[in-house]
Amino acid sequence: MIEVEGVSKAFTVRKRTGRGIRRARTTVQAVREVSFAVEHGEFVGYLGPNGAGKSTTIKMLTGILTPSSGRVRVCGLDPSRQRTALARRIGVVFGQRTTLWWDLPLRDSLTLIRRLYRVEAGAHRARLAELTGLLELEPFLDTPVRQLSLGQRMRGDLAAALLHDPELLVLDEPTIGLDVVSKATVREFLERLNSERGTTILLTTHDLGDIERLCRRVLIIDHGRLAYDGELDRLRETVEPDRVLVVELARPGPPIALPEVEVVAADGPRQWLRLPHAANAAAVVAALAGRYDVRDIALREADIEEVVARLYRGDHAYERPGRPVVP
Repeated sequence: MIEVEGVSKAFTVRKRTGRGIRRARTTVQAVREVSFAVEHGEFVGYLGPNGAGKSTTIKMLTGILTPSSGRVRVCGLDPSRQRTALARRIGVVFGQRTTLWWDLPLRDSLTLIRRLYRVEAGAHRARLAELTGLLELEPFLDTPVRQLSLGQRMRGDLAAALLHDPELLVLDEPTIGLDVVSKATVREFLERLNSERGTTILLTTHDLGDIERLCRRVLIIDHGRLAYDGELDRLRETVEPDRVLVVELARPGPPIALPEVEVVAADGPRQWLRLPHAANAAAVVAALAGRYDVRDIALREADIEEVVARLYRGDHAYERPGRPVVP
């Protein structure tokens, strides 16, 4: 569905050199030699800190930008040269920009979009009825877009992107600013869209809850380079984050002293111990029980936020066999 081979994108920017009006030209490398492929039916998360190159990549995949070098194919097409043909086969949602008409009711916006994509009237009615049910659009179909809440507008944008039944859906921050209920609705819809209809989805987001709930595979880009490409579960093993033991003693006491662990916090009888990934948790727990009067012990694995943060910081370099990927 998506083929990216050795793609780079550079921009020329002008910066002031002093107090005068003269500006020096500088080249900024937004994406550097990025390569990956996405198969039909995959749900892939595309992560990275601000300025890492996520949005630039998405714009090259959708034909908005042309790569400086390398090769891009989406649905077998060259996005920048065959943008109109590609638009009929993909759907795109930018979380901070709507494709709906601000002063028109949502229903009218969706009718105009049907005309843009030249969707046959019968197919449009059936598809709109399906999306209205799945996204719970009925209560506000006749409300002007400017009067919709952010969550309602996002559901409207998703419907607009899917009216022509695209093979690929590209999402850029689709849950940004949404409340808990709206996020749950969007996540459930995307999960069903992928599992039941087989729609390929590429998701960029800063909300790692979206990634954990929806994606089986993640791509992580940092400073324009691909830092990781693989399964989400394997990412935790690759980065090897520390774990935390929460120990509650029978009574307050001095910091626990054991090999391999470090007390990072204490509150009365409760102490938090950093446990390195390579340490044997069972052996540490046995040592605690043998030397201290322990009331309770809990082991907390690092959450996905900590794992990704470590990768961003460059604490670990991941190398896929046959294709090196370096932060």
